[in-house]
Amino acid sequence: MGKFFENLGLVLFAGLALAVLLIVFPDSGYRAPTGELLNGLLQWGHVFFGITWIGLLYYFNFVQIPTMPSVPAELKPGVSKYIAPAALFYFRWGAAFTVLTGLLLAWSYSELKEALMLQEPARLIGIGMWLALIMAFNVWAIIWPNQKKALGIVPAEDAAKAKAARTAMIFSRTNTLLSIPMLLAMTNAH
Repeated sequence: MGKFFENLGLVLFAGLALAVLLIVFPDSGYRAPTGELLNGLLQWGHVFFGITWIGLLYYFNFVQIPTMPSVPAELKPGVSKYIAPAALFYFRWGAAFTVLTGLLLAWSYSELKEALMLQEPARLIGIGMWLALIMAFNVWAIIWPNQKKALGIVPAEDAAKAKAARTAMIFSRTNTLLSIPMLLAMTNAH
């Protein structure tokens, strides 16, 4: 049993298989939000990718950034060379797939235009969507390019690395700030 849980791919596959079983067995109580399987799968994917994205955002801001100053210098390369690049991979792709599934979900409900134009009855979800789009832009256009410099993934002088790390942190904190009203809008829109 221990070998199974040591293999993340197998654990994820088993979790997916259990979720599919909930969908296909009529007595499980599963009902897609609108009665349509595609919408149910899009909503499920949107929540899964959103948890991945925002969970890592909170990890960076609540754990990694505040803890790094107290990490001994000889241990910092373990974070900057191994942990941070892996976390940033899931962070940025979680952002991309959260936005993609969210846009597809809004389109499937025929409310994409109203949401993006902040029109009723989709105004609140639209506010959440715009906040998420700003946050995803920050991830891909500002945080990730600056993190590549700060982590030494792309060459940069020490002063440029320090500036890039600060810029990435400020925009990561901006995303933390925006995530709070974004989550309110997303979870309370009807």
